Amino acid sequence: MAGGVDGGDGARARQHVFLVPEYLKDAAEKMKTGLMFVKLVNPCSGEGAIYLFNMCLPQLFEVKVFKEKNHSWFINESVQSGGLLHFATPMDPLFLLLYYLIKADKEGKFQPLDQVVMDDMFPNCALLLKLPELEKLLRHVTEEKEIDKKKYYKYSKEKTLKWLEKKVNQTVAALKTNNINVSARVQSTAFFSGDQVSSDKEEDYIRYAHGLISDYIPKELSDALSKYLKLPEPPAAVPNPPSKVAAQRQKRDK
Repeated sequence: MAGGVDGGDGARARQHVFLVPEYLKDAAEKMKTGLMFVKLVNPCSGEGAIYLFNMCLPQLFEVKVFKEKNHSWFINESVQSGGLLHFATPMDPLFLLLYYLIKADKEGKFQPLDQVVMDDMFPNCALLLKLPELEKLLRHVTEEKEIDKKKYYKYSKEKTLKWLEKKVNQTVAALKTNNINVSARVQSTAFFSGDQVSSDKEEDYIRYAHGLISDYIPKELSDALSKYLKLPEPPAAVPNPPSKVAAQRQKRDK
């Protein structure tokens, strides 16, 4: 699927290549406003990021970009330089809602959701309030009260950790089902020495899944989740022993 961006001043619109689920393409063809690119907060870094919002369902998608050097796309009769490939994949909107709930929890009180999900930097966050089954989602991470038929919410760290643990377990199951090797990746990230490399084990799967989930939550919550999962601290890197040649050279220098 190719999308255009107006270059302004009569310039030809720049085309971008997206890989999206087939039903999203159908939604875009049926309704001009079916798909909408919006800038929302990245729940991990707190900075802005581009997301794709399906106004028909509605549904949220994160946009990932793959860049390859010296690559171009042939789109219809034009050549687009840069070779960027954009992926739109479904994202659980609760991660973004969680960011605002944690932020609002500093006030330590129950609040209506429309007063929690507010952001002058990213006003399109209001689109999150249009998501279906919103109240059902919030039960995973909040305590709620109802006063005069209006609901109020407060962030619950205990519920959130339980919900995130389920997310980790689901990710572990998906990794195993797809036969994805994780031990080498975990050990590379933790700077293990060659002697410490081992085959996949449960701890490696959990640690790797924790790392994936941590891309969607603040660091403080990521650290709390690591403790909740009882993940041990990775062992310190063990330096490789010096080679025999280096050892002999050291002896000669003495």
